[in-house]
Parts: sequence; C-alpha cells; structure tokens
Amino acid sequence: DPDPDPEPVPGACTAQFRTVASWSGGYQAEVTVKNTGTGPLPGWNVAWDLGGSTVSSLWNGSLTVSAGRATVHNAAHNGALSPGATTSFGFTANGPTGTPATHCAGS
Repeated sequence: DPDPDPEPVPGACTAQFRTVASWSGGYQAEVTVKNTGTGPLPGWNVAWDLGGSTVSSLWNGSLTVSAGRATVHNAAHNGALSPGATTSFGFTANGPTGTPATHCAGS
C-alpha cells in the first residue's frame, strides 16, 4: 500500500560556488544554496575543502573550520527554504582562488 503522503526528501540541496572577484593573495566568493527536495528544508549546511585558503570574513551564515575544511551553517534569516527556493552566502578569503567541490546537506 503506497503512502499517500510521502515524507519529503530530507537534506536535498545543492550548493553552487562562484568566484565574484580575485586579487593578488585573495578572492571573494558567493555560494548559492538551492532546495532540490520535494518538501521544505528547515536549515542547511555547506562544506568544502579550503585548499590552502583562509576565510577572512563571511556573511549570511555561520562558519566553522576544522582540519582545512570549512562548513557554513545557515543564518537565522535564510535557513528555511521551500522546494526550489534559493539563498546565498558570501565570503572573502586569503589564498589561492579555485572552484572547490561543495557538499550541501539539510540540517
């Protein structure tokens, strides 16, 4: 008997990283988070390897760094995303520019 109200897919999101600007010794990036699930996403986090960079400032999220890996959790105002909705956070960093592989998960 199929469930008439299937549970939404938890943690279904993507994170697209793009470099906004770069200069000698640093760069500014923006990461767009999208809810790709079929139900609301109450919160999210995005992780990536820093690759020798250090984040100097961040907005629209909360940053933790451990063993060369950055994780950004949503801020209070941009955590809840309906299906298909997007939000973004940005940061400046010291070090080499690049386009790291990001991992997005619901929280």
